[in-house]
Amino acid sequence: MELRPDHQFDPFGPDAHAYDDDEIAGIKDIDWSDPASFLAAMGGPIPKCPSPSEVRQEATERSRKIFASYDTLNKILERHESTIQKRWAKKTRSQRLRILLKAWPEMPVLHRPDFMAFRKESQEQRESGTKYVNEFMWPYINQEDLSQAKSLLLLLNARGRTPPTAFAAADNDSAHLGKVTKALVPIFLNEHTMVLNRATSAEDYGKLLAWENHPDAFEWMHTRKEFIPGECLLILELQERLMGFLVECCQELLHDIPEERLISDDFPVQTEPRIKSESDSSGFESLAVLAAEAPYRVPAQLDLGRIELLLGARTSAAEDQLWTLREDPSYFAQQLLETKEHRQEMLKDTLGQPHPATRRGCEPILWSRITGNVLVEAYLPLELFSELHRQVRELQRLQKKFTEEISPLRDLPKEYLGAILKFRHYLNQAAKGPLNQLKIAVVASPPMRKFYVRESNDDVNSTKIAVRSKTGVKMNKIEEHLTWLLRTLWEDDKPLFFIRLPLVVDELERLIQAEPQAEALISSRIAEIIGDLSIISRCSRQLDIYYPWAQSFESGWVNWKDIVEKDFAQLSRPWGQIISALRDQNLVKVAKLSEPSPGKFTYPLGKRRTRENVDALRRAEANLDNVWIHVDRIMAAASVRLDGTAVQRLLSQPRMLRRTPEWVEPATSAKDKQVAAPDVDALVQPFSALFCSPLSTPASTVQPKAKTKTRGAPSQPQADAIEPQGTTEINPQQTLSVDARALKVFRTLFFNPAVTSSPGEVPWNDFLHAMASTGFKAEKLYGSAWQFSPTKLDVERSIHFHEPHPKGKMAFEVARRVGRRLTRAYGWSGGTFVLLEKK
Repeated sequence: MELRPDHQFDPFGPDAHAYDDDEIAGIKDIDWSDPASFLAAMGGPIPKCPSPSEVRQEATERSRKIFASYDTLNKILERHESTIQKRWAKKTRSQRLRILLKAWPEMPVLHRPDFMAFRKESQEQRESGTKYVNEFMWPYINQEDLSQAKSLLLLLNARGRTPPTAFAAADNDSAHLGKVTKALVPIFLNEHTMVLNRATSAEDYGKLLAWENHPDAFEWMHTRKEFIPGECLLILELQERLMGFLVECCQELLHDIPEERLISDDFPVQTEPRIKSESDSSGFESLAVLAAEAPYRVPAQLDLGRIELLLGARTSAAEDQLWTLREDPSYFAQQLLETKEHRQEMLKDTLGQPHPATRRGCEPILWSRITGNVLVEAYLPLELFSELHRQVRELQRLQKKFTEEISPLRDLPKEYLGAILKFRHYLNQAAKGPLNQLKIAVVASPPMRKFYVRESNDDVNSTKIAVRSKTGVKMNKIEEHLTWLLRTLWEDDKPLFFIRLPLVVDELERLIQAEPQAEALISSRIAEIIGDLSIISRCSRQLDIYYPWAQSFESGWVNWKDIVEKDFAQLSRPWGQIISALRDQNLVKVAKLSEPSPGKFTYPLGKRRTRENVDALRRAEANLDNVWIHVDRIMAAASVRLDGTAVQRLLSQPRMLRRTPEWVEPATSAKDKQVAAPDVDALVQPFSALFCSPLSTPASTVQPKAKTKTRGAPSQPQADAIEPQGTTEINPQQTLSVDARALKVFRTLFFNPAVTSSPGEVPWNDFLHAMASTGFKAEKLYGSAWQFSPTKLDVERSIHFHEPHPKGKMAFEVARRVGRRLTRAYGWSGGTFVLLEKK
């Protein structure tokens, strides 16, 4: 950071380290007119302080070499890129490594070597002189990644066909971990700015400007549109070695062509070849693949449309979560049991004893806590993701409004910048929920429980639980790495501040996909939490790459902090009321109703309809309705103000829950059999009594008795004709032609025992095929989440589903819920799909 008498240093800028109270007190005592005072107060290694002429000379030499290598690489690729791709594809891994190591002799072995270096060295070791300069400077240059089929080819294409200027901000960002941990120590030169972003030639690239001689130089540096000399020289050093390395790799791959002929007219310029994408080979896109390839591609631009699709689909999933909890007894019971298995009360203590809340007679206390977890985790994500989705739509409007004013050489319009910083703050707040869930749930999850114990505590009413690693249990390297990544997330401390959320989540997903041992330690609930974190981290990453303005977001936040935080406090006030109303002390009666004792929520949906099965279905539905009647009463009694909230908008919609009609004896005469078979359930139950009717009696949950018939089809209740309003986005009468494989899937998703006799499991790959055949693009997110975005249908709404873990097949009950979600989202039913006629 450069100093100026009238400039206030921001110690919390993008490359600052995490300061404690003593350090902050020391910062206040700095004499800002004296660079020596500033450097001493910063602590750690003292940077070199070269003269302006020395800096100018170094920058000029490096810039010249960078552009000379770029010119050579560009001409090589114009003539030989197709040949390079073919030769690289034919080489074995050992042959590829020989080429890589000849061009870069001490190349690190493993992916993200800066993570390894960060874990191996203490802060003191880094500050006294790290042994891992290369690892921190070029974290994406490693044998594991570059020896694969595409990484080097992508890197060659990006760097050889796009000028170095386009990579300046991204290269600065790639060395972030080294800078914030002080493993990399940029030089210090005060009252100067260096130009990279607005350079149009090698002569301008890295040009040093003195503030006293150039009226805009200080403002460019202060607003982060250009660079301070220290970080600029790091970027130039990084790019110089990288470009030389890529030229040498090409020369090795084209070793049979004399070097002087490589870029001569002996070889004409060819059409740029296309590198095969992930979706080309697998048919599906993968967020993990996109993240892994990002360092080797041209830096991506802010894509608000992609963020809107992600958040829109996650908001829809949150709505469906609350809907399904109110509609499906088996799902409600499953969520309670799964939450129980991830609570720390399930851990044995150091003496091998169970938690007192799990002992006979104390179960209501535990079930009150579990029920509160399930309810809060149904309400709050709906609020958070709805608000984030609303904000990104507003950002899209503002981006369009200010299209003519947005330029890399100018400040963002104030209204647009304020909306971005607000969205950024809300993302940071949204991340706290999943991070806290990981802290509670990971150590208690069944696969990870073997590594941890609970400190003894006999107070059954205490919710404070101390957990530590179990003595005598040793983790292998994969388990240690997985645990370190998860702990980095849930502790939300200096390591996460240094590395940043998107990179940790990316590395976590990469490890889970690459190592079966790691995947086996991730339960389905933890996978869903990781999925939520991935959505938030992807949104954050999109803002991080909004160059050049992203570099000034930290300093710009100072002017918006009070306004945005006040806005957040006001908006989230109802959320706090929901949490307060659903405390375990208020849920004792609800817990007794919701505890999934045998038979209470037994829901034989997939079995053939008999009087006994229909009675069981209706009994489970009535029990679930009774639970929610009491939950709504608690919310009403606590005077929770839901006006304007996403929960209020969902619960007040004139939509009906599906409920099982009373049993009617099957038809016996031929005439009666000709009557069309009824649907298996009917839309007869209000979604929420909180907005639709008085909360006076739970009797409203019981289906009104109809006159029993002994023959013919049951008469349909009038409400059966009611469609879920506000959810259908395509004509429900539209038919979609699909092949036999997809039709089998949809007949299970929209199962009707009057049409199909034996429902079964749905393999996940068959489900992907079925969705693709109707015009959806499938993309694997992180954890177990998949996003399905329509490409050929007259709808825009995307939708999320979770891949079954670890089996890879959807049980019938899960498939049925998926079908109901598709009905609410797109108006689909069993009659929507017909067999594609063979031509």
